[in-house]
Amino acid sequence: MTATPTRPTVSEREARQVAEAAREQDWRKPSFAKELFLGRFRLDLIHPHPMPDAESVRRGEEFLAKLRDFCETRIDSARIEREARIPDEVINGLKQLGALGMKIDTKYGGLGLTQVYYNRALSLVGTASPALGALLSAHQSIGVPQPLKLFGTQEQRDVFLPRCARTDISAFLLTEPDVGSDPARLATTAVPDGDDYILDGVKLWTTNGVVADLLVVMARVPKSEGHKGGITAFVVEAASEGITVENRNAFMGLRGIENGVTRLHQVRVPAANRIGPEGAGLKIALTTLNTGRLSLPAMCVGAGKWCLKIAREWSSVREQWGKPIASHESIGSKISFIASTTFALEAVVDLSSQMADEDRNDIRIEAALAKLYGSEMGCLMADELVQIRGGRGFETAESLAARGERAVPAEQMLRDLRINRIFEGSTEIMHLLIAREAVDAHLSVAGDLIDPDKSLSDKAKAGAKAGGFYARWLPKLVAGPGQLPRSYSEFHRAGHPDLSVHLRYVERASRKLARSTFYAMSRWQGRMETKQGFLGRIVDIGAELFAMSAACVRAEHLRATGDHGSEAYKLADVFCKQSRIRVEELFGRLWNNTDDLDRKLVKGILGGQYTWMEEGMVDLSGDGPWIADATPGPAQRENVHRPIR
Repeated sequence: MTATPTRPTVSEREARQVAEAAREQDWRKPSFAKELFLGRFRLDLIHPHPMPDAESVRRGEEFLAKLRDFCETRIDSARIEREARIPDEVINGLKQLGALGMKIDTKYGGLGLTQVYYNRALSLVGTASPALGALLSAHQSIGVPQPLKLFGTQEQRDVFLPRCARTDISAFLLTEPDVGSDPARLATTAVPDGDDYILDGVKLWTTNGVVADLLVVMARVPKSEGHKGGITAFVVEAASEGITVENRNAFMGLRGIENGVTRLHQVRVPAANRIGPEGAGLKIALTTLNTGRLSLPAMCVGAGKWCLKIAREWSSVREQWGKPIASHESIGSKISFIASTTFALEAVVDLSSQMADEDRNDIRIEAALAKLYGSEMGCLMADELVQIRGGRGFETAESLAARGERAVPAEQMLRDLRINRIFEGSTEIMHLLIAREAVDAHLSVAGDLIDPDKSLSDKAKAGAKAGGFYARWLPKLVAGPGQLPRSYSEFHRAGHPDLSVHLRYVERASRKLARSTFYAMSRWQGRMETKQGFLGRIVDIGAELFAMSAACVRAEHLRATGDHGSEAYKLADVFCKQSRIRVEELFGRLWNNTDDLDRKLVKGILGGQYTWMEEGMVDLSGDGPWIADATPGPAQRENVHRPIR
């Protein structure tokens, strides 16, 4: 029994309903970031800084030492860039080291590392080769191991996790040629057939898909008798009959990444390989990403550390007008930005990771903020490094070496980091995702008031419920500890910059952020979801406040443990002062912006009123459709799948 997949036709409202149904609806544990958006600065949730247990530290440090030696002696990043491929012997070496099983429990043959040490390992590998970092991250953060850990049956874990820990590479297949962050239009189908499902469809940008042994495939099960239907997750053997990797994609950066187009034609998958119930696929994907998203900012931390090292070394030897360029304010400010931002980003990632390990807090917003902030700041730091290096920053490492200079791949770092603003949720999608979580408390009490499908009686009930909530909540936004000069005094240490002033600022700004959100919801009501510019700035403010909080907490933690405390306080102080300038600008742009003008101009541009502006140029684009044909059917191209053995 088979069926031809067709692209579902869905309205904007239906698409939102699908996304909403996939959300985790409940908040069973406290969330620092959620409280921050509500105007409640819960410093007690992150301070004192949570600490790993001694055994986790021992195992983590032991593995990092082995991994560092491997990165320094076995990985030739220049070769990977030159050949646009990771050598098989490198991947096999990582397998032998146990790197495929960093997050897999020891009882399945994995290393059982904590989230903290997994992220530190990715940070290290990412500096040796960002393509390798992407391979390991895709395998463990969104590939087979994590969904099975969270939602798999014991039988599935027993069968697949030992393979993932040592030998088998996994990939995650969700995106399609015409479907990105709008899964309501997912066309790949999984039609029930006895004790099996028959999968048909085409998947795009399957990271690791070219070399994968196991796949997590998201497909739509048609609703029928005995079948709830809906988007569902399956573990699929990559060598199954009917699976063809039709293309190995090439990109601006991450040239060694094994990313492809995968066609599934009449692929038979046992029902025993279904992860969770039918219709739970998107919820599984989103829940997996709660911690999975931390892998990208972790690699951005490593990139920031490298940018700082190169900027420091280069700026101290390169002279301009009689002194090192680092002594010139225009260059010094860039170095200061790289150093302080790297410190803050590491604070965000370590704090979020340790909270994930302890499982005391719900970190879905923290992880999303870390991904958003890390990907944006990582690109900025790499761009500043290229500027500091000048013409040498634009020159390839190979060219620099050919003429006798140090082979510094600054331009490659910039190219490699650029994808992070798109991977695992683009910046624009992250803004919307985080904004939805940030206003969840409001929608839970007042959502029916702005829902056009609700009856008058439902709206009346919602009005009474909202009235009680806001009567208690709004008065608390007027004043708080941020207005008391002695608040957070434990961050005011003799001989160090005063960090308590920054935490008082965060508390005040948190209440201002909550007031701004409430005012916007009152003003726009049901149209709030269309105000993406406003929502993006709200989220960006929250990201800065979270980073400031994490930086201060990390600085105090390092001071208390005697580990570079004085320097940490200085870094946190500089970062917070830089961040406060950005926050004030964002607050100003909440209400003083060109959003409405931009919307009108874009309407005219799409309507053809400005095509005269495009005259006087040559379009070098080739012929062909904007979106490739993804009609289901047998493969017409050679299979470029190459499992690594």
